[in-house]
Amino acid sequence: MEAFSQPELVANYASRTEKMVPGFNDLHTMAAVLLAEHVSEKAHILVLGAGGGLEIRAFARLHPGWRFSGVDPSEQMLELARQTLGPLPSRVAFHQGYINSIAEADFDAATCFLTLHFLPEQERFETLQALWERLKPGAPLVVAHHSLPTAAADKDRWLDRSAAFAKASGLPMPSSGARNSAVRDLLPLLSADQDAALLHAAGFVDVDLFYAGFTFRGWVAYKPRA
Repeated sequence: MEAFSQPELVANYASRTEKMVPGFNDLHTMAAVLLAEHVSEKAHILVLGAGGGLEIRAFARLHPGWRFSGVDPSEQMLELARQTLGPLPSRVAFHQGYINSIAEADFDAATCFLTLHFLPEQERFETLQALWERLKPGAPLVVAHHSLPTAAADKDRWLDRSAAFAKASGLPMPSSGARNSAVRDLLPLLSADQDAALLHAAGFVDVDLFYAGFTFRGWVAYKPRA
């Protein structure tokens, strides 16, 4: 996570991410649709991993009445978010830190994009529990991140495809072997079944896969109604 304080990575975050994640902008639009099914036009949305501000910008443009609490451990990425949002930051309260830096509960919904894949399984579970605790009954959670098969050969095949997509989108990429090794070393990757099981274990119900783009998966889940 220290990489997100490096000036070059921060400066190129938006363009690089759009080239790495298939359907990146559509992912935000789909998430907004899923959230809007269950929240009002005055909703308060918790955004975990808000650095960069890209999902908040998409949500804010689609729903002018929504307001946001954005959490990220990197001050540099939060500053990028402020720049990305232009005139919109008046609708956003930024918090530097992790989920436990948010004491407020009763959020109408929450999102967490391209963040949970950095967390080991137990920490990921605890983060999902903390999100559950901060949501109103019936509130949706939308998450998306790397999620790969368990077998090493299957992981490599999908990582190769993901790298080929990024390269075809114009992003310079190292050799597939070097990249795959780096990704496996950096990220405590889980399978789609493990990710869905963690959402259930943290207390969420009606867990549905709504997005798949090579190595990336996205789910919507809900806190049970009281």
